[in-house]
Amino acid sequence: MISSDGVAKLKREELKEFLDQRVDCYNRPGFIGLDPISIPHRFTVKEDIEIAGFLAATIAWGNRVAILRSAERMMEIMGNTPYDFVINHRDEDLRGIEGCIHRTFNAEDFIYFIEALKYIYLERGGMEAIFARHQTDSSLQPAIHEFGKIFFGLPHNPRTRRHIPDPFKGSAAKRINMFLRWMVRRDDQGVDFGIWTSVPPAVLSCPLDVHSGNVARRLGLLTRKQNDAKAVAELDAALRAMDPADPVRYDFALFGLGVFEHF
Repeated sequence: MISSDGVAKLKREELKEFLDQRVDCYNRPGFIGLDPISIPHRFTVKEDIEIAGFLAATIAWGNRVAILRSAERMMEIMGNTPYDFVINHRDEDLRGIEGCIHRTFNAEDFIYFIEALKYIYLERGGMEAIFARHQTDSSLQPAIHEFGKIFFGLPHNPRTRRHIPDPFKGSAAKRINMFLRWMVRRDDQGVDFGIWTSVPPAVLSCPLDVHSGNVARRLGLLTRKQNDAKAVAELDAALRAMDPADPVRYDFALFGLGVFEHF
């Protein structure tokens, strides 16, 4: 075990070895249960996984037990068949959705998300198609920006936009980067799904939050103080230097060190 006091003395090779060990520790199915990724893991159909994952990731801030409870409520409202509900719902199916879904994500937001997802699947070829079309050779951040423009192409309350932050406006876009990790990363550990084969893991960005940001700074992987789009780009460069093909595997290490080890 390396203490945080000893981090400054680590060479790059030693730091990679240290983080690789932590990835192996936390990239395991045993950690799925109390994580929002457990919601899409209830499903086997690609589109069900996508929609359940997207909605669970959207509300993934605050207490994790509350996040799971709120996400379960959304699945129940959709009859635990999210894709079928999105595509085939009628107006009367939406009238019973009322009140707060999760903190600032309310019924109006949820209803708009259902309508926007229907448009994306029926008119734009689905979520994967949008992200694949707008990815660059080095980043998915432009694709997040374009996805947001398409997603909010229907009439909506401007306040709903807060639930899909735009990296082009300086946001770290933590929750949607987390969703993208779930969909794109593929290995044999059974945590991430890897069902989006048209997007390579190499262009993913780390879901930067308070925990991963603080650990990254302590390890010398990040110098920027704010958790924003510039910090994401800086951390991307550091993680890609260690693993160009799958840099976001280190999200498991950074998050685990922060949340479980209080590094």
